[in-house]
Amino acid sequence: MTGFEEYLVPGKKGYLIGIGGVSMSPLAEVLSGVGLIISGSDMNESEKTEHLRSLGITVHIGHAAENLEGGADFVVRTAAVHNDNPEIVAAHEKGIPIFERTQAWGAIMRDYKNALCISGTHGKTTTTSMSTHILMAAQKDPTVMIGGTLPLLQAGHRVGKGDTIVLESCEYYNSFHAFFPTIAVILNIEADHLDFFKDLEDVKASFQKFASLVPGNGYIVANLDDKNTMDTLKPLNRELVTFGLTDKADVYAENIERKGAETEFDIIHKGKFFTHASLRVPGLHNVKNALAAAAAAICLGIDPTAVTYGLAGFTGAGRRFEFKGKYNGADVYDDYAHHPGELKALIDAVEPLGYKRTILVFQPHTYSRTKALFGDFVEQLRRPDIAYIAEIYAAREKNTLGISSADLAENIPGAKHFKSFIEIEKSLEETAEPGDIILTVGAGDVYKLGESLVASDVRVHG
Repeated sequence: MTGFEEYLVPGKKGYLIGIGGVSMSPLAEVLSGVGLIISGSDMNESEKTEHLRSLGITVHIGHAAENLEGGADFVVRTAAVHNDNPEIVAAHEKGIPIFERTQAWGAIMRDYKNALCISGTHGKTTTTSMSTHILMAAQKDPTVMIGGTLPLLQAGHRVGKGDTIVLESCEYYNSFHAFFPTIAVILNIEADHLDFFKDLEDVKASFQKFASLVPGNGYIVANLDDKNTMDTLKPLNRELVTFGLTDKADVYAENIERKGAETEFDIIHKGKFFTHASLRVPGLHNVKNALAAAAAAICLGIDPTAVTYGLAGFTGAGRRFEFKGKYNGADVYDDYAHHPGELKALIDAVEPLGYKRTILVFQPHTYSRTKALFGDFVEQLRRPDIAYIAEIYAAREKNTLGISSADLAENIPGAKHFKSFIEIEKSLEETAEPGDIILTVGAGDVYKLGESLVASDVRVHG
């Protein structure tokens, strides 16, 4: 129990710092929807802040102590809001209790019969999106929280009136320990976020704690093909629902047939045909993601037809192998991959698609990840025909490790390091041609390069 439960009472006043954020704006909607009086602040105006105002929620632009003068029974903040924030300082001075965003979501999910929490080092957004499609096809009217934009919702969240909530559940800062899953999905476990976790064993311990939160009558859905996941869960001595590409799993795929970027396969449950699936996103990693979503659906008792229709309607989430347009006759795609495992899955998916050349523009994300996983990054970045390495996207860090993108480029035959997107665009103007695929890859702002390429192509060719 986090203590937030006692504030989930109609008429209570809540103040959300960073209310326009990807997970804070739906939180504001949910809290307002159950009768709380919600207000908050954000640094910038956005579609989300406009939408919240249309619901009668007061949104201040900029953080200031006086924003709390209207009174608040509690404050919710994100991990990005630190103790020196003027609104946090004011809340402390006034004795207003402060909660983390994940504590609030954890308390909310206790009001749902089914809380489907999807975790893993990779694939969370895609699998949560697939599960959303399935739940919508099954007319479950779910509440949804995704870390990316889903075209079906035209947002990254949905506030439903059904008895099921599905949330993308992140391990960073042990955030998902505040959740109360009835179904916990673990897609895979690798060393990541090493600015917080000490090492892989520390990461595994975090996932083990998360899985242990599932009650005895709940379900732990696990990737049988992933050794780290299975090793992590073994000490719990719990019955698992497994998925994978091997027929030893409870839920697995048979008769996999690739047709360009699409994949057809049968979903088998405990040796018996469950349903047929047609995926419109490429790669075996997405077959695994679909199997995980199907396994969760089976735990929820969802009809096989809804699984088929849900998966068939899924065309990808924002920044997950997202087609942006054309440039010099080449196809431009954007992807969020920022870990060597994600890079491998992306390149594995692209290789069978029949492009003449793969041009990969990679923007490393954080100095700590680049340093810790340097050799693994080099191994994957050697695979494309052409590799362009942009400057490291610092995010929350300062470069105290003496690492640079130039170091990566030096270890990759033929790779080029660029200090700006403008330089990359000039090089691509001379290099890209019909039959190529250009991939802009990373968790930073590299997607802007792809958008700029496509926009310039439209200006030139109409």
